[in-house]
Amino acid sequence: MNLLVLGLNYQTAPLAVRERLAFNPDELPSALADLVALKGVFEAAIVSTCNRTELYCHARDIEQVMYWLADNRNQDLGSITSHMYIYEGEAAARHAYRVVSGLDSMVVGETQIVGQFKDAERLARDAGTLGTLLNGVFQRAFSVAKEVRTRTQIGASSVSMAAAAVRLAERIFPSISDCKVLFIGAGEMIALCATHFAAQNPKKIAIANRTLERGQVLAQQFNGEAMLLADLPARMAEFDVVVTSTAASLPIVGKGMVERALKARRHRPIFMVDLAVPRDIESEVADLSDVYLFTVDDLAEVVRQGMASRSLAVESAEAIISERLSDFNTWLASRALVPTIRDLRDHSERITRTEVAKAQKRLAAGADPSSVIEQMAQQMNNKFLHAPLAALNSAAPDEQEALVNLVRRLYRLQDID
Repeated sequence: MNLLVLGLNYQTAPLAVRERLAFNPDELPSALADLVALKGVFEAAIVSTCNRTELYCHARDIEQVMYWLADNRNQDLGSITSHMYIYEGEAAARHAYRVVSGLDSMVVGETQIVGQFKDAERLARDAGTLGTLLNGVFQRAFSVAKEVRTRTQIGASSVSMAAAAVRLAERIFPSISDCKVLFIGAGEMIALCATHFAAQNPKKIAIANRTLERGQVLAQQFNGEAMLLADLPARMAEFDVVVTSTAASLPIVGKGMVERALKARRHRPIFMVDLAVPRDIESEVADLSDVYLFTVDDLAEVVRQGMASRSLAVESAEAIISERLSDFNTWLASRALVPTIRDLRDHSERITRTEVAKAQKRLAAGADPSSVIEQMAQQMNNKFLHAPLAALNSAAPDEQEALVNLVRRLYRLQDID
């Protein structure tokens, strides 16, 4: 069972590359189906977030998975290979454990990645591409992550992306309480950001979303207003802070929209945070005067604050992961025995069914029950012993000792004096 991980993340690829390889949720079911349709790919799951795109596969060969990823994302393979990493077997399991435990995140110790992995596991299960191997890896990764957070302080003093956005906004405006804040999207990241900004008691909160109903649900939590994405051009000028995170494949906020908003604001500054991959805000917006635009990569310096205080927790977490990898290896080795165990059981059951059927026919014909039982037992005994006896009798001289020891161990025979 060959476990493979192919991916790239914020450490290996800039935002411009990550957004080209990102999958939105609507694309994943068909992508998973296409991936397991490849010869030699038996299971697949895709984790796609603002910081990483990773393919988890039970497959024979990683090369065809690489070609598939490039082709599916309409990219030249040569332009992305330098940004990608590949893990196999134990190294792949270790990587999964580290990612779900928050050790491979931009914000070390963050918990959002657990939910993102659970979403990936659920999508793969629903698509029928999650089998024994990947299910085992994912469930063990969730268990390890829980143990890491229980036994260490990995999440203590963690600076989230949402908290970092507030800190950056406070560098632009004297007080968030004087600001009107617009959130574009209504997903988990926006909800987290809204919670952090709401704690600063802004003058106004608004949620813009593709569907008004979902936006209203989130807006009500913060005594805010909901609007449609179609309302953005007319209302952008009202807001001092704009935070966006959607699954749109193309930018929602263009340079022209922001230029008109700035003109209406008489060039009062706008602080903008784009947490989406692919980006929701056109990159050219950053060139406008009076606009302070930050992407997920721009937040890296802020969120890394506090790392020194967590270094001991990180070491403890890595130790836990190493311990649990031995359990994974034991489980994986046991899975390798499954086909042989299944075949052995099937062989035994075939012999039993055949001899029972013969015995039933003889009983129906009026044969003596004692004789029937004795003959059935003898036939089953002969058939069960046929293979090991034949192997012993035909063994070459240099194989005999090892084979004898193996048979005596399998059948728990007493040692020869």
